[in-house]
Amino acid sequence: MSFFSNFSSDHCPGAITGNPMNGLCEKVCIQAEKIFDAGIVQTRLENYTLTLTDLSPADPTYPLTFVSARSLTGTGTVSGLSVERQPDSACARVQATITIPVEVVYTDAAGREGTATGNVVLNEDVLMYVPPASVMPFTVTAVASCVVPEGTFNTADNSFTVSACVTCILKVAMQVELLVPAYGYCAIPPAQEYSQEVCSGFFELPLYPQGKGCAKK
Repeated sequence: MSFFSNFSSDHCPGAITGNPMNGLCEKVCIQAEKIFDAGIVQTRLENYTLTLTDLSPADPTYPLTFVSARSLTGTGTVSGLSVERQPDSACARVQATITIPVEVVYTDAAGREGTATGNVVLNEDVLMYVPPASVMPFTVTAVASCVVPEGTFNTADNSFTVSACVTCILKVAMQVELLVPAYGYCAIPPAQEYSQEVCSGFFELPLYPQGKGCAKK
């Protein structure tokens, strides 16, 4: 038996009231990422050593002067994951290392602007809800953003010592198939085309000047 045949209209709200509600009880199976739990961590890192890689141009004149740095994507890489279920609790201790790639902008001693990449690494140790054991496994993912407002150059190892503002959202997620009621397909209206009227303002001017002559005293 499939999910299509394993469905009764008695479960629809419209079946109870006698109103089909314009197709509200259409059954649709959608594939989606279900978020079982999520938590946000915001922190400021002080005196963090940012090691530079992939410098462009590849031969800057040292020392470098820090300009700015920010995260390249909205995703952090999760590694070293450890999930320890707590006794008599639906929560688990989740430990993970979150690596956030950043792009660094600098100027070198010759006044040339350059870029490099680096990583901001967080070690998280939090309590989160994890679903019971099932055939399909859950995953722990991270959405992360980082800005670096200031930094100083270290001549010893050609790195920057920075202060970084980091926001990280940890999620416990799973790809699932959900059976949901639907109103049917979306009605897509025509898009309004953008046009810039270059003559706007000019055509509204009077054909001839409208000012009056000088008033006599």
